[in-house]
Amino acid sequence: MHRLDLVDPGNGEPEPCVLVLARSSDMEMNELSIALAERGVRMARIDIDRCLDVSLTVYPDAPLVELDRWILRPLLVWRRHFELAALPVDPATLYGAYVTDQWRSVADWITNRADWSQVNSLATGRQPDRLTQLSDAAMFGLRTPRTVVTTRPARHRPGGASCVVKTSGRHLIEPSSGVQHGLFPRPLDPRRGIGSPEPAPVIVQQYVHADHELRVFVVGERLIAYRVDKQDPAQLWVDPDAVDVRAVDIPAALGTTLLALTRFWRLDVAAFDLLMTDGEPVFLEVNINCDWRWFERRCAEPTGSASAPVSSAVASWVAERFGQLRQG
Repeated sequence: MHRLDLVDPGNGEPEPCVLVLARSSDMEMNELSIALAERGVRMARIDIDRCLDVSLTVYPDAPLVELDRWILRPLLVWRRHFELAALPVDPATLYGAYVTDQWRSVADWITNRADWSQVNSLATGRQPDRLTQLSDAAMFGLRTPRTVVTTRPARHRPGGASCVVKTSGRHLIEPSSGVQHGLFPRPLDPRRGIGSPEPAPVIVQQYVHADHELRVFVVGERLIAYRVDKQDPAQLWVDPDAVDVRAVDIPAALGTTLLALTRFWRLDVAAFDLLMTDGEPVFLEVNINCDWRWFERRCAEPTGSASAPVSSAVASWVAERFGQLRQG
């Protein structure tokens, strides 16, 4: 957006900016760049899937970045969807392994540097693993499904006959740049043989019968919740048009607990997934690289409303945090 002169390019002095490490299909960051430009905040961006020809210089002895022809002073850094698998190289080749390793090292350094603030400073884009999330949520008083991690799902059924199998890692894998495969939760087939193995450990959880699901976005101290009604755990990905989404308020006690967990994990923008069963919340996971535009659009479709509360809250939070850092 700064190239369209929506933000004054300055007088040769290093330009304070928000620096985002993302990928080209990150529509939330596309929208954020426009919203920040309207507030007079410059946002610079490095996309992992189109970075091979980028002109980038980072100065270790000063908190400055030269990106293309701009000398920038990042005040706030946000790493989202900056997955090394999206690099358009073959990591099995010497060149690909070299490029991947360099970007890994430099991106990790940028998102751990103390000269500038981070969004979600605990993980700098790497969320606490799913098992740690479960134990921490239980420590804060939230109910969690009974869970085991195993390479023999058929032998270990914490919920008896009804269980759900989930990946212990990311929900999406990218075997080659631009080709993503979803690893969706699936019911454990009760007909599966006792000895049928998995090639890697997976999460097996008790199946919890729920009235509906909740997706709760936390932006700073603000909570924005959506009720999600779907037929099976994977429907959000495989048949999204059949999913019903409505904006809702959540109980005050639940909101207090989610904010406490957010502070404990040092998160600024995140999304909680919970089940509601007989009025009681059951914690499933927290997602740091959370995408909210789909929920806003899906919620607005029946009424034709253009409301985008999460997008607005994120833009306001980033702009306010940027202003605080600039003044400080």
